[in-house]
Amino acid sequence: MRFSVWPNPTQSFAEMLEIARHAESTGWDGLWLADHFMPDAADTSAPWPEAWTTLAALAAGVPRIRIGTLVTGNTYRHPAVLAKMAATVDHISQGRAVLGLGAGWQVNEHEQYGIHYGTVGERLARLEEACQVIKGLFTEKSASFDGKHYQLTDASLEPKPLQSPLPLLIGGGGEKVTLRIAARFADEWNVWGDVETLRRKMKILDEHCAKVGRDPSAIQRSAVALLFLSDDEAFVAGMRDRDIGRPKIVGNAKEVREIVQAYRDSGVDELIVPDFTLGAMPQKLATLDRFIEEVGAPLR
Repeated sequence: MRFSVWPNPTQSFAEMLEIARHAESTGWDGLWLADHFMPDAADTSAPWPEAWTTLAALAAGVPRIRIGTLVTGNTYRHPAVLAKMAATVDHISQGRAVLGLGAGWQVNEHEQYGIHYGTVGERLARLEEACQVIKGLFTEKSASFDGKHYQLTDASLEPKPLQSPLPLLIGGGGEKVTLRIAARFADEWNVWGDVETLRRKMKILDEHCAKVGRDPSAIQRSAVALLFLSDDEAFVAGMRDRDIGRPKIVGNAKEVREIVQAYRDSGVDELIVPDFTLGAMPQKLATLDRFIEEVGAPLR
């Protein structure tokens, strides 16, 4: 099982680099960045560096761990441009990039930046076409595509990614369409969820794979949940009972290890830990260290 860190996107590049280098030196497997331009809130003034340029810099400065987006909103960039960006980061990283892609959902950044949003159905249709555009550019000498939303005419992409394939991760848990798209095109798939949610959605993903004639084992599965790791019994009890609107992993090291083992036993290949709930930098790094030493290492 792999373990990766998801830094809060409002941190400065210096903080991102510190977290990435610390994760690299302490045995974590990857680092993921949210591809948004602003908070999903009424006040959008918080600093929010752009994800792909940050990844390129991290790729040059951190030599081992995998790096990727969790996930890129397909609405933000033409998929041919995105494919070029991802291939470039793959070369900068010497073959460690993952292209995480989703349909796009955050309304305020579309409104502020004048980016077409569209209906859920339209965004999912664009995502399905984008997967075909990206896969074609990554694998074909010249790619042509005539879709409703995207068109290519003998399009080249050079240099090709170093990885063959550069992993395409589809993010999202929509059971009728998103998981069908993942079954067709994804090398990896990610969703927020507890163990029960992951089991249910992976079963549906496997069913979609059967319908399109694809081996389910060809798709790596990853999960995200907020971490609350503490020996303070009162704090742990309070967090267990609190509805925070996101899946969470709560307990002391032994309890957290049992929960993470259940993720692994259910078929999760990678657990991604956001640092959003881990406090300021010294405490954050200490909690990440404790997790990887006391939870991650025994479950690899």
